[in-house]
Amino acid sequence: MTPERKKFKNIFLTGFMGAGKTTVGRILAQRLGWRFCDADKVIETRAGKAVSEIFSARGEEYFRDLESETLASLSGKTKQVIATGGGAVVREENREAMKKGGVTIYLKAPVSAIWERVRHSKTRPLLDVDNPFDAAEELLRKRAPVYESADITIDTEKLTPEEAAAEIMKRLGL
Repeated sequence: MTPERKKFKNIFLTGFMGAGKTTVGRILAQRLGWRFCDADKVIETRAGKAVSEIFSARGEEYFRDLESETLASLSGKTKQVIATGGGAVVREENREAMKKGGVTIYLKAPVSAIWERVRHSKTRPLLDVDNPFDAAEELLRKRAPVYESADITIDTEKLTPEEAAAEIMKRLGL
């Protein structure tokens, strides 16, 4: 199904942490008059804990299970802009749910730009390692081919969040 035929369902924003999914998503939802949904926030609400606490207490696999349940639920609704977690694309079932539930947009940025955006964050459990830059670079390298399978790719490196939202609307014919 082409993005044009799916435009009235949902828009799923994918990409690595720090690519702008939440910021761009809020702007895009406001412009469309749609609901904005941050999948990680939905998970936190359902679990009663922050993502970092879920990772610490139960591990990444448990978090990914919650993420899959959340994306399956969200994909059944309409007129939402959904900011997914950076790792949501690692599971095939999540990619299928997003493709079925709407159009997927990959917000792309090089690791150097991402690092500048996230390096001071204390809420990124996958960067809580000895060498976080190398960890981010490796994770992005591994995930990039899956991110690239999105319906549309928008390079956010030189765009403001407002410009990125405008580009998404243009590419979707909205």
